[in-house]
Amino acid sequence: MPRGTVTTMLGAAVVGVYLLVVAGATATVADAAVACSTWPVCAPSSTAALVALGHRAVAAAVGLLVVATAALAWPRVEHRVQAALAVAVLLYPLQVAVGRVVALGPTAATRPLHLGAGMAIFAALTAALAWHLEAETGRDDAPEEGVTPRRDLPDAPPEETPTFDSTLDRLKATAWAYFRLTKPRLMWLLALVAAAAMALAAGPGLAVDTVLYTLGGGVLAIGASGTFNHVLERDIDRRMNRTSDRPLAVELVPVRNAVAFGLLLAALSLVAFLQVNALAAALGATAIVFYSVVYTLLLKPNTVQNTVIGGAAGALPALIGWAAVTGDVGLPGVVLAGVIFLWTPAHFYNLALAYKDDYERGGFPMMPVVRGETETRKHILWYLAATLVAAGALAAITGLGVVYAVTTVLFGGVFLWAVVRLHREQTTDAAFRAFHASNAYLGTVLLAVVVDALAV
Repeated sequence: MPRGTVTTMLGAAVVGVYLLVVAGATATVADAAVACSTWPVCAPSSTAALVALGHRAVAAAVGLLVVATAALAWPRVEHRVQAALAVAVLLYPLQVAVGRVVALGPTAATRPLHLGAGMAIFAALTAALAWHLEAETGRDDAPEEGVTPRRDLPDAPPEETPTFDSTLDRLKATAWAYFRLTKPRLMWLLALVAAAAMALAAGPGLAVDTVLYTLGGGVLAIGASGTFNHVLERDIDRRMNRTSDRPLAVELVPVRNAVAFGLLLAALSLVAFLQVNALAAALGATAIVFYSVVYTLLLKPNTVQNTVIGGAAGALPALIGWAAVTGDVGLPGVVLAGVIFLWTPAHFYNLALAYKDDYERGGFPMMPVVRGETETRKHILWYLAATLVAAGALAAITGLGVVYAVTTVLFGGVFLWAVVRLHREQTTDAAFRAFHASNAYLGTVLLAVVVDALAV
């Protein structure tokens, strides 16, 4: 058997089951079940009935894939993988039986049970894939217990303070430096998080002024947070290759000016948020303080869980967007925030792998530095699976439709493929590929949320 066949089949089974979970969670398939109330087949008398029949046909095909994968893998995998496969195979008939009950006459309990069983099968297959990859591609590279990042690595080559031929060149460079202080690469994605939350909360009736004030306040808050981060990490930035050319590291912008710039952005962000409501302003202020102080000063230099806990900073825009429309914190906003929170380690650990030596040089206890690359790759897959489950839960509680379902399955599959490649190749290029796949997944999913929510 060609190397990697078991992994490929396990990956296909994971994606197949996830497709069923998300499709079943959407309003489209749930409503279609009513139009196809006999089981396993019904008369294709309407589009809804055809959707239901298609869902059942896919469920049958995926079931055969799960059984075939278990049969093929069983003699070739370790015991814990066998146990996970056994759970998936045993749960699948239960999932089918509950699906029959849902089709014939759903109750308040059967639909959640149907979804829960599907997520349990997905979790079992993901565990099988993760453990098989660990056995197939892992290596014993974990540092000794209690290791701290090495601080004796050579500093990055010093960047000279730039010189300019004219006043105009200096003004251009200074303007660009202030723009860089705001971390503009973070803005588009976090603004899209807030936009998705607003669309979920308001639907087609979303007011333009709410969007403008909320996104304007969000962009200013992100700029303030990024500026304070540059100020607080300026000495460490000089030691790291990827950050040694930052404006404060090369002293292109004076520290006092950067602090004043950050405070101005923070104040303007609160003014913008207050045009919406006080809760949005309070959450915006919390986001600035959390990223600038809690994450930058307390978490990042002191705990290996800095990326996990720090994911709350990226999740807060979801709560801000929801609060901007409703004036409170609702369950869909919380679940969307959960998607972002769980996605953050699956996203950022790839960058931590690519820049492992740099983070060690900076003295940061990132996962690859403290726990090793094998453990980091394993965590990427686990957090990816958790992200996909949370994305499925978002569909279940919001009634998002086909655009969202197709997007999260398609780009989730691409993300999974990139992570599997990362396990096999274990290179910097593979880490960057998975990093970009994570960006593509979240960006497209958030756009799909906006499209589906505004189309309702």
